[in-house]
Amino acid sequence: MAHKVDEHVGKRIRQRRWLIGMTQQKLAEMVGIKFQQIQNYETGANRVSASRLWDIGEAMGVSVGFFFEGLDAAKGTQPSSAIVPGDLLEDKEAMELVRSYYAIPQNQRRRLFELARVLSDVA
Repeated sequence: MAHKVDEHVGKRIRQRRWLIGMTQQKLAEMVGIKFQQIQNYETGANRVSASRLWDIGEAMGVSVGFFFEGLDAAKGTQPSSAIVPGDLLEDKEAMELVRSYYAIPQNQRRRLFELARVLSDVA
């Protein structure tokens, strides 16, 4: 059975990879491993070593700390008081929305953000 931290790190790898539009194959090539190993990391089936996590972070433009964000350090789980439900980032539609949002030029993105805020206040 996979450790909760390994599962969380794997999910963060998958989320980041998906957000930047990178395939498992491309990531694997960049860090010098086979794509099946990336699959095992993303499911938490295999634990990612510190040096490999460093390489993955470098390949995806994030620090190692990114992969641990959202964990309760004492329990190794996601905090129950999170504003955003933990499964939101596993929702493909939500991830697609986030990726599309960041593809919009920043000045237009700010206006879209304000519109979304107004609409959510109305609901």
